Amino acid sequence: MIEANRVAKNTAILYARMAITMFISLYATRLILAALGASDFGIFNLVAGAIVMLTFLNNAMAAATQRFMSFAQGEGNEGKQKSIFNVSVVLHFFIGLFIVVLLELAGYFLFKSILNIDAERMDVAKLIYHFLVVSMFVNVISVPYDAVINAHENMLFVAILGILEAILKLSIALYVTYTGFDKLVSYGFLMAALAILLLLIRRIYCHNKYIEVQINIRKYYDKNLFKEMTAFGSWSLMGSIAGLVSSYGQGIVINIFFGTIINAAQGVANQISGQLGAFSSTMQKALGPVIAKSEGAGKRELMIKASVTGSKFSYFLLAFFVIPVFIEMPYILNLWLKEVPEYTIVFCRLLLIINLIDQMFTTLPSAIGATGNIKDYQKVVSILALLPLFISYILFTIGYPPQTLYFVFIGQRIIRSFGPILYFTKKLCGLSPIYFLKEVVFRSFAITIGVALMSLLPFLIFDIGMIRLGSTLLVSSLSFIVSVKWFGLSVEEEAQIGSIFKSIINRLLPTSKQK
Repeated sequence: MIEANRVAKNTAILYARMAITMFISLYATRLILAALGASDFGIFNLVAGAIVMLTFLNNAMAAATQRFMSFAQGEGNEGKQKSIFNVSVVLHFFIGLFIVVLLELAGYFLFKSILNIDAERMDVAKLIYHFLVVSMFVNVISVPYDAVINAHENMLFVAILGILEAILKLSIALYVTYTGFDKLVSYGFLMAALAILLLLIRRIYCHNKYIEVQINIRKYYDKNLFKEMTAFGSWSLMGSIAGLVSSYGQGIVINIFFGTIINAAQGVANQISGQLGAFSSTMQKALGPVIAKSEGAGKRELMIKASVTGSKFSYFLLAFFVIPVFIEMPYILNLWLKEVPEYTIVFCRLLLIINLIDQMFTTLPSAIGATGNIKDYQKVVSILALLPLFISYILFTIGYPPQTLYFVFIGQRIIRSFGPILYFTKKLCGLSPIYFLKEVVFRSFAITIGVALMSLLPFLIFDIGMIRLGSTLLVSSLSFIVSVKWFGLSVEEEAQIGSIFKSIINRLLPTSKQK
């Protein structure tokens, strides 16, 4: 059985963070959209919006380094952990320099002949891009510290830092609303400064908290370990960069054909997708170290079980919120924003479908990474990550509408998930595809369809408004809980859920015996 107490504690801490940060972040976005206007907001999401993608790249590289950290912890090898940290510091410094050169070269061509930005705002867009490059370098060289925090499963610090970030983002939004300076420049500079500040806090904390965080390259440098981590990190970085180019490239392709106003709609859709996705990624963050440590300790069966259970629970947590939001998207957006950019509703709905597909397979890449043999897997998924950009470009050239981009990505996600991910998990980890399809995919799909049909009843009965929204949330929540209990969980998983809830209750309400 998965270590229920630790998973329960970490998950509870991270959900408490989300309860605080989600509404702060969404309100901050509302302020920023109103302050900048649709055009400047679109410019920011096109150029400096890649700062959001930095988080994705940073997390992906941190997961690669964390794999070695957690594996060494599973082996109980403290000396190796110090070597891993020092090798990681050297490795990511050179990766950071490489990415800076790459971004500056790419920026020259982007601004000269590709991006569709008004001439009077071009200099501002270039300035924001340079803020992005600085943030990227700091992000990359701080990856070893993120990896240490994750490997130690220190979710309390992650939660505190997340709350601090949300509060500072709200402060930035309030400043930009009332400042007399150029609002877009102010927002771009302060967001880059915030990224640097948060990463410096991580570094200072780790040096004072963890014994393996000691920079002494001569003493702890290990040539063989450097080769192993470079090989693993190179393939992992290739996949991360392909994902980054794919995510950021969507905005560029949209911009070339439709301009910055449609980029604003894309920015709003990414905000909603990111906030809802946080509910399910929380459990993945809690389970990631368990998967790597289990493999490091030679417990392959436990690793597979954690992967399957994690994918299923992560999907359920996302679908619980996505279904009612998907149905009531027009009303929710009008409540949230003063002005809803064109195409926002359809972008949001299609992006949520993509997120649901991703979530169904979310822990399997971690299981593949835990084995250390990721070369062939990364080659295949990197190619698949980039294909939709070329396909969408061709379709836009012959007159297809903006939402076509997301339909193409939905097709790509289906092919990637049911193809390479399942294939390599079977080949490297021994997971039966039939078992995964039966336990996760079939159960998840059936529950989603059933709950969605039940949740449409208020939509058919009431007119648009708060009563229908409340009724949809109530019907969706009740039908989802019942469906998951009776059809979504195995007997063992029900026992695990019960153990987690008992652990949480015992922490919150100590029994008389404990007194």
